[in-house]
Amino acid sequence: MTERRRAERPARPTRRRRPAPLPYLLITPAVLALCLALGYPLVRQVLLSFQEFGLAQQFGRPPEWVGLANYRELLSDAYLWRVTLRTIVFCLVNAAVTMLLGVGLALVMRAMSTPVRLLAQTGLLLAWAMPVVASLTVWQWLFDTQYGVINYLLTSFGGDFQGHGWLLRPLSFYFVATVVVVWMSVPFVAFTVYAALTQVSEELVEAAEIDGASRAGRLRHVVLPSIRPVLMVVGLLQVIWDLRVFAQIYILQKAGGSATDTNLLGTYIYRLGIGGGDFGTSAAVAIFMLGLTVLLTAPYVRSMIRQERTES
Repeated sequence: MTERRRAERPARPTRRRRPAPLPYLLITPAVLALCLALGYPLVRQVLLSFQEFGLAQQFGRPPEWVGLANYRELLSDAYLWRVTLRTIVFCLVNAAVTMLLGVGLALVMRAMSTPVRLLAQTGLLLAWAMPVVASLTVWQWLFDTQYGVINYLLTSFGGDFQGHGWLLRPLSFYFVATVVVVWMSVPFVAFTVYAALTQVSEELVEAAEIDGASRAGRLRHVVLPSIRPVLMVVGLLQVIWDLRVFAQIYILQKAGGSATDTNLLGTYIYRLGIGGGDFGTSAAVAIFMLGLTVLLTAPYVRSMIRQERTES
């Protein structure tokens, strides 16, 4: 009878343990430093975009509050939309080519012998570690109009490239810029994806092979789905980095490219602010670029959140 009464009693709700405050205290200095380092420039940029801030303000004149005038002027500027379209196309093309080459190299490295793989990884690491200015100096020499190796090789194979100026026309300019950006970005993708491939279960791949799956089928239905979270993160980072490319475009413009015909949003912001002294409009373009970044990366973020919810 006693046991029956105990069974009929409602179970007492278990008390949830309060999380210990020590972890939050330990990360508080890092969070504050991060908010200070990132938050202040962002707030300053937003305020600047609502002001008229030119050369006179740099010498002490108070900035004039103009509200949305900078944004209205930009949105009615046809050149901004041309630059935005160039930036989006350049970003997506570079991100796609980088991901294809990086994933392909990671798959090839997985099939290499250890000495060959170490040699390939050393070459990728050197390309990745080379400073931007130093690497662009080499690429400018390779594509030089008079003494470039590329023109010499193409002419030797029967092409008419003697004295060809690669940076004079927008399409060939962006081709050179794409080669440089992809060359510097592929190592990161290759190393990251290769690290993810080493964690793919060999038993799962062998089971698919025993079931009759071809090599392409194993890659499509077993290997790539297993590393999909890594591919999503790397793709997201690549879109962000390629959207804000600056140094490569700016240096190639200095080497002979037309700034008006080859500006991307990064160089356009620089030329409006540092070059033209119109810091208010430059800040408005920077905020516009931030919104564009959020818009382009939103599908990646939604897909990653959806996948996490499905797995949990």
